[in-house]
Amino acid sequence: MRKILIFLPSLDGGGAERVFVELANTFSSSGVSVDLALARATGPYLSELAPSVRVVDFSCPGVLRSLPQLARHLRTERPEAMLSALEHANVVSVLARRIARRQTRCVISTRSVLSMLKHEVGVLNAWRVTQASRLAYPFADAVIANSAGVAADVACFMRIPRERIHVIHNPLSIESIDRLSREPPEGAGIDAAAAPLILSVGRLSGLKDFPTLLRAFALARRTHACRLAILGEGPERRRLESLASRLGIGSGLLLPGFVANPFAWMRSAALFVSSSISEGCPNALMQALACGTRVVSTDCIGGSREVLDNGKWGELVPVGDAVAMARAITAALDATDQVDVRRRAADFSLEKTARRYLEVLLPADFSSEASP
Repeated sequence: MRKILIFLPSLDGGGAERVFVELANTFSSSGVSVDLALARATGPYLSELAPSVRVVDFSCPGVLRSLPQLARHLRTERPEAMLSALEHANVVSVLARRIARRQTRCVISTRSVLSMLKHEVGVLNAWRVTQASRLAYPFADAVIANSAGVAADVACFMRIPRERIHVIHNPLSIESIDRLSREPPEGAGIDAAAAPLILSVGRLSGLKDFPTLLRAFALARRTHACRLAILGEGPERRRLESLASRLGIGSGLLLPGFVANPFAWMRSAALFVSSSISEGCPNALMQALACGTRVVSTDCIGGSREVLDNGKWGELVPVGDAVAMARAITAALDATDQVDVRRRAADFSLEKTARRYLEVLLPADFSSEASP
């Protein structure tokens, strides 16, 4: 049986964590032995792992401190390939492979626009992450980027030849999303008889630029009865609550925090809006398409334009432009045409994506298929 190790910091709520839980389950169901090594085995997605995926808990307070245990695991368990995600974990996985002196194939997955990282963690921390990544990434056997925009950014900032970078968009578990979208929604706020619901999902952080969404919502409310819900938690909560109060939209705004099943909200929403400054590959935007929800997105650095096929499947608006966003929101609320956006979501099915990952992780298994 082929054996793969996946290494992540934890399974705390986030788009990347959900993606790799789904990939681990799909790898395992296809007959591959999968170990999921975590610096800390915490997070809501632990319960979503298939029983056949073995969880290895290093119980470390930080990703870097898990380096000795990861190297030891490579020596003793001898997986054929190791896949990691998120910048700190990627650096540690490259170092662990070198320390272990194993032939394990090391594949790292980068999921964000590194040149925009300063908006998320600050200039100094972004510089540290970038410098560490520049030193480590060239020693990986392959790099997976979740959009062409991220691949171009990695090639530029990490000084890695573009041909060594594989572009694989994030996967969608279409059947699972459809099933979960039909469940009763968590929390209060979804009322079919109330005003149309505008929805956004993401960490309450600078990169998501929710202040622009709040300003656009305030403008849209002048002419259209509507509500806005933002699912997620993060350091910007107080700022957003304060801004909502100043804009006079507090009564129409819902901030329920992290929601384990956002798909029921997506299915009930009249419109999904992504206001991000950058998106590696926008999970929530793709999930909204899978729920059949009309979407509006900023034309930000990263993969949003790719996902929407240059605006074919949803309106694209300039980053930070509340007026343009408000116009797109009201136009979407007024629209009477029916666009089946689920057709686009089908292009990102979990099965197709998992196979592409396995082609990078275990290339020898697929080389014969590629031969004439």
